[in-house]
Amino acid sequence: MHYTTTTPVQATLPPHATLVVLVDPISTTCRIAQEISKRGHHLGALWTKRYAGDSPEQREKRSPSKYGCSGLRYKVELQEGRDLTWDDAANSDESIEIIMAVVKEASRSRNLHIVGCIPGSGLTRASRLADALSAKLGLSTCLAAPSSYSACSSPISAVLLPLLFLAASESPGKMMMDVRNKKTQQNLLKAAGLRSIRQVCATSLNTSITHFLENEKYPIVVKPAYKSQGGIKLCRTKSEATDHFLDLISSGSGNNVEVICQEYLRGTELIVDHVTHHSKHKTCMVWKYDKRPANGERGVYFGMIPVESNSHEASLVIPYVRHCLEALGVQNGPSHAECILTAGGPVLVELNIRAHGEDGSWSHLAKALTGGYSQIEASVDAWLDPEAFDQLPDVPRSPFQAHGLQVHLVSYSEGEVISTPGFEVMQRLPSFVSLSSSVTIGSNVEYTTDLATSPGVCLLMNKDKTKLDKDVDFLRHLEEINGLFTYKTRVESLARPTAMTFGLAAAQQHDSSGHRRIKSHMDHMVRPSLLRIQSNDRPELARQSMMMKRMTTLDASKEVVVVTDPYSTGCLVVNEMSSRGYRVIALWTLGFSDEMKTHTPMAAGTMKYHAEVTECETLADTIEAVYKAAGALRVVACLAGGEAGVDCADVVSERMNLRTNGTQVANRRDKKIQQELIRDAGMRSVRQAAGKKWEDVVEFLQTENYPVVLKPTDSAGSDGVKLCHNLVEAKEHFHHLFEVEAVNGGFNTEVLCQEFLRGKEYVIDQVSREGVHKTMMVWVYDKRPANNSAFVYFGMVPVDPNSIEAKILVPYARGVLNVLGVNNGPSHAEVILTPTGPCLVEMNVRAHGGDGNWRSLARGLTGGYSQVEVTVDSYLDKKQFSVIPNLPPSPFKASGQEIILVSFSRGKVIATPGYDVIRCLSSFVYMETGIKVGSWVERTVDLLTGIGSVILMHSDKQMLDRDIARIRQVENNNELFEYERSGAMFTAASQRHLSEIIVQEGDDF
Repeated sequence: MHYTTTTPVQATLPPHATLVVLVDPISTTCRIAQEISKRGHHLGALWTKRYAGDSPEQREKRSPSKYGCSGLRYKVELQEGRDLTWDDAANSDESIEIIMAVVKEASRSRNLHIVGCIPGSGLTRASRLADALSAKLGLSTCLAAPSSYSACSSPISAVLLPLLFLAASESPGKMMMDVRNKKTQQNLLKAAGLRSIRQVCATSLNTSITHFLENEKYPIVVKPAYKSQGGIKLCRTKSEATDHFLDLISSGSGNNVEVICQEYLRGTELIVDHVTHHSKHKTCMVWKYDKRPANGERGVYFGMIPVESNSHEASLVIPYVRHCLEALGVQNGPSHAECILTAGGPVLVELNIRAHGEDGSWSHLAKALTGGYSQIEASVDAWLDPEAFDQLPDVPRSPFQAHGLQVHLVSYSEGEVISTPGFEVMQRLPSFVSLSSSVTIGSNVEYTTDLATSPGVCLLMNKDKTKLDKDVDFLRHLEEINGLFTYKTRVESLARPTAMTFGLAAAQQHDSSGHRRIKSHMDHMVRPSLLRIQSNDRPELARQSMMMKRMTTLDASKEVVVVTDPYSTGCLVVNEMSSRGYRVIALWTLGFSDEMKTHTPMAAGTMKYHAEVTECETLADTIEAVYKAAGALRVVACLAGGEAGVDCADVVSERMNLRTNGTQVANRRDKKIQQELIRDAGMRSVRQAAGKKWEDVVEFLQTENYPVVLKPTDSAGSDGVKLCHNLVEAKEHFHHLFEVEAVNGGFNTEVLCQEFLRGKEYVIDQVSREGVHKTMMVWVYDKRPANNSAFVYFGMVPVDPNSIEAKILVPYARGVLNVLGVNNGPSHAEVILTPTGPCLVEMNVRAHGGDGNWRSLARGLTGGYSQVEVTVDSYLDKKQFSVIPNLPPSPFKASGQEIILVSFSRGKVIATPGYDVIRCLSSFVYMETGIKVGSWVERTVDLLTGIGSVILMHSDKQMLDRDIARIRQVENNNELFEYERSGAMFTAASQRHLSEIIVQEGDDF
């Protein structure tokens, strides 16, 4: 069987022949025109003002070109405005007579006899004009003529006849109501005694609308009365419904737009395609939409499945739809009814007096299922060949002659397409018939959440149902593994989400002048206020702090500690010192942003300093300012409270003869220098090149295997770190880093380009005193592919110090500290365990960041201490430091980990039910997130789209594992958030236009 026609579009016709006029022939009507032409009739096109001004390219786009319809030739082609005028509102006999004369003269001049006038679109204007001309020409009309209603047996004659027409004296024969209007349709059904939708309709927010919105059960549907106006939306509250109603009214630009408010129907969505001739209705096909949750939406179209005529569903919906056709006065031509099969029976959503849309891409499948015909052929029979129409069965034969369905493709990824390997694989499936898609090389594919974001439609058909099912399963698997497309690689961030980045994708940052500020890897992003939730029913967490010694000198109240740039975990270190009786001076380095000064963890509360000092232009002036601030207090220590303060702390502590790491190793924070030093010491290091200009690194980037990592040499660990997949991306990010402001303030002066290390990423947190290094904790990052991104952080898991990994990593990290001359204070090493051994990513000479949210977890695992407390010991309590174990205990005293929350959906948040689920978990300790009601959530692909983290801990590992699984279940089911819903999910699949169609030309299926 062939699935594409090889018949010429325009047949050779005799000199005196027939003409069929089509009004606005688009989409599936072009396929009907093609069939008309094959049967020996000439074609004429009459374009109403809706399409009269279209260019040839626009008209071709509305024609299913892959089916040969772009070659349609019209013997007669007329345009409203150019060749004729028509006052649709008046609809007078005189106006129609003039138009008819123009059409007849055009046909006579070509020796053609008009045998049909057919509406070519579902638009009211086209349908009215076609019926008006048909009536004047003595041809069949779609809808019953006004005079015929009085003889109709339908209940409409007695109930609605007075409403349908104006007084004969005013305008004889004019129909007052438009049966294509959704409101009118429901009123006609109700009058005919058929189940209809509860609804109200108005052009303003009147009392009937208000009463409906106050009393109807939510959700409800709010939409324009005419489908062509779009804007269908499911509203869950009165406020949302009112806002959308007013938006639709205002969008009408003063044209008295009618808006409908309807009950929301729950049930199975069915499509019933009919063709009618002289009020005799024949069912061409019943379809069922396959709708499922995907990408955070509840009703994504996965396909359209044919329904057997002898099924229970068909036995209910076919008679109902035929009654609807009678109630609406449909007597000729194709129709396309959309119904919901509710628990109480079928209910019409709307009836379109036209053929099923989608460019007729379903016709090949329909012909195979029925044994040779579809709604396209049956429509031509009804208009032009009554005898052939009479031969068609009343309903499609059951069982079907083949097995098949229409598969709506679903994308679980997004990006710019550089190839379509999935399409090529799809066409080799045994059941493949055709593929309809507008996606080509260079297209941007989005996550599928509605019909507009579906990448296409595939028809599958096979005589063997087992083979068909196998192909459907394979196609769905291809979607799930994101095998449909290959995308242009994106510059990926390798940094993990932290409290500084949760919810950053929700907003843009502008300066006072209204211009966008550029801020590092958080370009034009505003840091949202954080929502922090602490468990209040875990008494063991409170007991942890009792194990710590609070006072470390005879009179600490007479001593002061200087902390440079205390933010994030540094604030917890400050509070720990204060709890032991020390005063603290905050020394802010030059250029450190005011915004970062306020970055305080929840556990730190309101920060209180003995004094705050800003770094001066010279070291001498800075030290003088510190002594002045200290007054009579003795300065006993100086340490870094954050990454930006490391260099200042080393210089100041050395000059003041305090415990220090000194300045013997210049630029210790410089990631390039770190790698050079450990390489010279014979330790595994990263291949790299650094430079202040492109020429310094281009040779390395031209010879190194991709991907490569680019990052500033001296900024905070997560700042500006990107994975680049080719030279073009690397060059773009290299120059970008010199244009942006670093997260801590100031600008980057040098960029480091490094090989990409493959392996698991570990963190080794240590504290040192006089060269003695003690390991506080070893962590491993749980990184997995998600949302089409290769490296998404799912959590941070503690590593048993007795494990093989820890036994390799700890000595290596301590060796790095020795090489870098780090003898005192906290450190935070990031290391990749490659197949050839551990390799340093970077060594941060400060405490582990992340606002110290891990602190309570670390205390629970060790039995009472963390890097925060031991940092204070290392500077101020030699005895206490000496009793801290060399390694954490093995096994740990409890089970726990940090969960980094991952979003698999997007939208504006109206509720956060997942938070309640999480806080009720037995192992819940703490949650921090930047997402609240009103926030915009994106799918998690990097640190900017991270949404939050959760600390879990429990004495029972099985309980912990259950709670972790529950959080992942909430994420996967998109139950973390409820979103404000758009109306796109209610756009009928049959309305979409598919511009690119690939048709299989094999003989068998």
